[in-house]
Amino acid sequence: MLKRLPLAAVLAAFFMLLLWNVSVRQAVLFLVGIGMGAALAGARFGFTTGWRDLVERRDPSGVVGQLLLLGLAASLSMPLLGAFPELHAALGPPSISLLVGAFVFGLAMQIADGCGSGTLYKAGLGVPLNMGILPLFALGSFLGSAHLDAWLSLGQWAPADLVQQWGVGPALGVTWLLLGALALAVRGWVGKGKSWLESRWLWGALALGVLAALNLLIAGQPWGVVYGFGLAAAKVAHAVGAFDPAANVFWSQPGNLQRLSQSLLLDVTSITNIGILGGALWISARTPASAKPLTAQQWLVGLVAGFVLGYSSRLAFGCNIGAMLSGIATGSLHGWIWVPMAFAGTLIGIRVRRYYQF
Repeated sequence: MLKRLPLAAVLAAFFMLLLWNVSVRQAVLFLVGIGMGAALAGARFGFTTGWRDLVERRDPSGVVGQLLLLGLAASLSMPLLGAFPELHAALGPPSISLLVGAFVFGLAMQIADGCGSGTLYKAGLGVPLNMGILPLFALGSFLGSAHLDAWLSLGQWAPADLVQQWGVGPALGVTWLLLGALALAVRGWVGKGKSWLESRWLWGALALGVLAALNLLIAGQPWGVVYGFGLAAAKVAHAVGAFDPAANVFWSQPGNLQRLSQSLLLDVTSITNIGILGGALWISARTPASAKPLTAQQWLVGLVAGFVLGYSSRLAFGCNIGAMLSGIATGSLHGWIWVPMAFAGTLIGIRVRRYYQF
């Protein structure tokens, strides 16, 4: 408790700073981010770990928890999108970039032991590898965004918004059916005699589902992670004169160019990322994370994987949060394309992880 008191004071002071000097919206989003970080860290709600446990141990609890999260988030988010046209779905174009990015991301996240949110909350918990990966993830995300136009030139199709095209009811019904089909597939793979859901996955899914819907309602856009990483790295590159945003297709877009010129505190993704770190720090003050020592080779492989993680996440239009959770929950077809490609990459990433004995 003694360690939590000064941390609570810092978080409260930052909240007041946002409230008085930025906006009420950003201050509230910071609180939402703290809730996300506390839920992720408190439940150890790892998307990467859930997939790995399913493959290696035939433990379905993590994936079932993720399916519950997707179902709850969709049940809350799609009606919001239908009721408030000013809210935006997490749309991404089906493309070669998406296919390659999702596959590589799924591979790299197993080696780095974390997706976008996993890297963030584990860094907040004080896990050394994830702390080292965080700046490299940001650099990779920035470079991926700078190269995105070239990747999209390889082939892309218009984003598909299921809520707009079909309506809330049909889009939500199809989403539930597909999630049910995935649950049946997991059941067939795992077989009988397994525990299907631990309490931590259940309460983590419930908390994150509600918080994701709140983020959509308050920010006007779905929960994302990797854009905030790339934005921070882009601001540094621009500040030192190493990057001209006006000469880049992605960063010269009006919205992106505006964010580059503004404080990070005005960006909705960055402010929830800061909140996630704060929420994870709060949990770590009570239950610190443990991590085994790594060899020099493991550090090198893990850091390279972290950079690749950032680069590929931008090509895939998000990570397990921005592409899978927010994409599926808001009716974007690209979220459903992302999942099988990332899982295929995970199957290889698990083997690489095992080879280097992480």
